[in-house]
Amino acid sequence: MTSIAVIDYGMGNLRSVSKALEHVAPDAEVLVTSDSELVRRAERVVFPGQGAMPDCMREMDARGLRPAVLEAARTKPFLGICIGLQMLFERSEEGDTPGLGVFPGRVKRFPPEAMKDAQGGRLKVPHMGWNEVMQAEPHALWRGIADGNRYYFVHSFYVEAGKADLVAGYSVYGFPFTCAVAQDNIFAVQFHPEKSQTAGLALLSNFVTWKP
Repeated sequence: MTSIAVIDYGMGNLRSVSKALEHVAPDAEVLVTSDSELVRRAERVVFPGQGAMPDCMREMDARGLRPAVLEAARTKPFLGICIGLQMLFERSEEGDTPGLGVFPGRVKRFPPEAMKDAQGGRLKVPHMGWNEVMQAEPHALWRGIADGNRYYFVHSFYVEAGKADLVAGYSVYGFPFTCAVAQDNIFAVQFHPEKSQTAGLALLSNFVTWKP
């Protein structure tokens, strides 16, 4: 039986994530856990998050989860979601917060001067709602998912990857921004696949069977 750990550091949309995983992988053992040892034992790891980056980093460290997260990011299929994407980078403008430094790059706030649509109308921050995702490169987690499918977003910050080959997908909100990154055994997304209906469930299903 495949075991999937959903890391609980008090800041994620854990019920929705775990229920979506159970739906696409009914034979898998899905564990929502803050136990580092259970994270280490799991075959696959999902790293979700919602809220402010400083709070997320503080709560993760308060639970002693940093070593287990970094080990999982090195050694097994690893899916980051929302803040779970942003935390993988070096630093965030949100509270000038150091991240985990798994990837080079920074997390930036949507700049007010760029928040205009094609007609010149103002775009709200946070970016909230459905938006198209363009696939920057082929990847196992995009299998069977049409380019340009729509996913659900809720965020005020976006990642600026330090290496172009990290970018696996992008969306447009005022300007093109990176919304998916991939390297080796890691895939991470800014949108919420667990809230993105058919396309989101397809991505989660691909993750459950992914053999990087």
